[in-house]
Amino acid sequence: MAVTIKTVGVIGAGQMGNGIAHVCSLAGYSVMLNDVSVDRIKAGMATINGNMTRQVSKSVISEDARKAALALIKPAEKYDDLGQCDIVIESATEKEDVKRRIFSDLCASLKPEAIVATNTSSISITRLAASTDRPERFIGIHFMNPVPLMELVEVIRGIATDDGTFEATKQFIGKLGKQIAVSEDFPAFIVNRILLPMINEAIYTMYEGVGGVSDIDIAMKLGTNQPMGPLELADLIGLDTCLAIMEVMHRTFGDDKYRPCPLLKKYVDAGYLGRKAGRGFYMYTEQGVAIPPVAR
Repeated sequence: MAVTIKTVGVIGAGQMGNGIAHVCSLAGYSVMLNDVSVDRIKAGMATINGNMTRQVSKSVISEDARKAALALIKPAEKYDDLGQCDIVIESATEKEDVKRRIFSDLCASLKPEAIVATNTSSISITRLAASTDRPERFIGIHFMNPVPLMELVEVIRGIATDDGTFEATKQFIGKLGKQIAVSEDFPAFIVNRILLPMINEAIYTMYEGVGGVSDIDIAMKLGTNQPMGPLELADLIGLDTCLAIMEVMHRTFGDDKYRPCPLLKKYVDAGYLGRKAGRGFYMYTEQGVAIPPVAR
């Protein structure tokens, strides 16, 4: 059954979820934003408003566009509030048990033709689809962070994903103004399969005393012409997310080249999760300015 996407549900109002809601509303879609509490939904909507206001100040969008987009985003406190959505995109924490529970609970509230998507950055689409009542209408839509700025979206079909779901998803992403890379359903897909081992190796380079935080990032920025060093990028992604992706690859492939650096695990255990926690490999001011630590 063909689906015309008009209303988008987003589960998770955090860094990725509010970014997805942001770009969907600017593209003219009605958006229902869900999270585990009203306060988290309100915080997500406040972030969207702040980010859109910055876009207005930089003449990326008009003030009228900001107001129109914000008016399209509504809170969805319960899964039943997502019942009329044409597609629901899950963007919860990168933990398979949490995602599977969401999908199991969600599907009873959706209309039969609705597409269910996940923004997972590493977990098997086929396996997640099996926790739903519609594996043929399940697909991976992996947005890059930060969503409003990044042009790429990875699209990943599970073994049961049908052609109608795939085509509707491509049309939807095209309307968002994003470019598509189609990946097979292998752990971490394309971008993170390449990126995260590089970040992990940068952490090993620090762990083994080859270089300090700033030296490693400067070396990679200037030596390979990248806009951001790997440790600063890890802080942006979230060290807990980096660890989760490396653990998925290590567990699935069984290859020690994917073994997470012990220092990464130690930082996550300490709660040093990066920008969102105010501390990772760098310290962060309230304005998000990175300050290299004096010592480690």
